[in-house]
Amino acid sequence: MGYGNHKLIYLKGGVVENRPEFDAKATDKRRKNFRIMLSRYLSSPIPEMKVQIILENESFTTQTDDYGYFSAWVEPKRDFEPGWHPVTYVINNQGGEICKAEGEFLIVAKEAQFGTISDIDDTILVSHATQLFKKFRLIMTKNAKTRLPFDGVAEFYKKLKGNDNPFFYVSSSEWNLYDFLQDFFKVRSIPKGPFLLQEYKSGLRDLLFTGGGSHQHKQEKIKRLMLLFPDLKFILIGDSGQRDTEIYRQALHEFPTRILAVYIRKIGKKDEFDRETAQEFEDKGVPLLMLENTEEALNHAQEKGFF
Repeated sequence: MGYGNHKLIYLKGGVVENRPEFDAKATDKRRKNFRIMLSRYLSSPIPEMKVQIILENESFTTQTDDYGYFSAWVEPKRDFEPGWHPVTYVINNQGGEICKAEGEFLIVAKEAQFGTISDIDDTILVSHATQLFKKFRLIMTKNAKTRLPFDGVAEFYKKLKGNDNPFFYVSSSEWNLYDFLQDFFKVRSIPKGPFLLQEYKSGLRDLLFTGGGSHQHKQEKIKRLMLLFPDLKFILIGDSGQRDTEIYRQALHEFPTRILAVYIRKIGKKDEFDRETAQEFEDKGVPLLMLENTEEALNHAQEKGFF
């Protein structure tokens, strides 16, 4: 899912081989879930592949990088209305079309009151990201139909979304899990939004340490959103397990007037912010809350008039 304003659209994807279609069911056995998750990390990216991007009657061309990714900033001649629009990706060779995929992109409405940037693991999706064994067991034995969100997340996010407010999901989950996340969000009725994920990984070791590594890419993607939508303020939502507070603190330094509130779900033993961090947010007039549950965030947002 891409995203953009009335002038500029950002589109991203990947070209891989040996990746089967996945159709998860709530009745699937652990063995099937294990096999499917394994296959997500054993498919191979294809570098230097030309990709044609089709937006209605306009066509653009890009090419995958060494890791099989393509990304493109496109400037269509026509203005797209706010909301979701289709985009088609095509791979051709001398004999004609060999692969076609459909995608979507979101044009953010000028009437939006604010946007929401949310982490996923242990913010929306129960993941046990800080406990390796529990995390691995969940990933390998459950699927999109059987993994669970935290209580109240769908209701809270729907209220934040209102009619026009966009959602962006900035996560350290890899692109390997894109289809899983799409399915999970649909099943759990969590508002639709572009996923801004960590780079695609390939191999068993990467599967074992999924969601790990540096989380600095989140800061870069938050900055991209801030620059693309300069008139939009944001609510930031994360958890205490993967440096979200520090990342949002960096965003506060760079965009001090653009953040309405920060909600951090308490994960593990951490139950308060250090004094320096709390003081920085207080000085900028930005509420920073450590939360035991979603209801606390919902009540605060309601008091602040966010919905």
